[in-house]
Amino acid sequence: MMSDGGLKEAVLRVAELMAVSARTAPKARGLDALDIKIVSGHDLERLAEEMEKIASETGKTFLRRDAKSVRMSDAVLLLSVDASKPKGLDCGGCGYRSCDEFREAERAGGIGYSGPSCVLYVMDLGIAVGSAVKTASLLNVDNRVMYSVGVAALRLGMVKGNLCLGIPLSATGKSIYFDRKL
Repeated sequence: MMSDGGLKEAVLRVAELMAVSARTAPKARGLDALDIKIVSGHDLERLAEEMEKIASETGKTFLRRDAKSVRMSDAVLLLSVDASKPKGLDCGGCGYRSCDEFREAERAGGIGYSGPSCVLYVMDLGIAVGSAVKTASLLNVDNRVMYSVGVAALRLGMVKGNLCLGIPLSATGKSIYFDRKL
């Protein structure tokens, strides 16, 4: 039987393979602006504390629930992009007619993110996340994609960019992400 320490090490190896999957995922125009970080140990507590702080500031109680999930996790994979600059295709996906208009737009923020954002970078992030969680699934490591983790990671300066998603990872007899309650 594998020890708890051995399971945690295995989850960290899976997080590394997930990072490879994210890095090699297709990117629009072949421009890779993905920032990837694996968080474990004491940094999990830092993330959870920041999530609780944001919950207190905003009244968004789901952040407390998600913080509990982070504390129970073996690792978290962070994936972020800087979508504040356009990829230069004038596609209009951001809501502006051209990338020049996008560059001139006033930036505004919500809880954690600011925009407008280049839709091509947003899609790159989504494809990378999908590739990463596919790898976790193939290797039977429980995971859940969380906006809340990404917001806390951005506030703590753990990653570069203006959009981030976190993927907590766990290997237990029952998924800790399944029966979550507020």
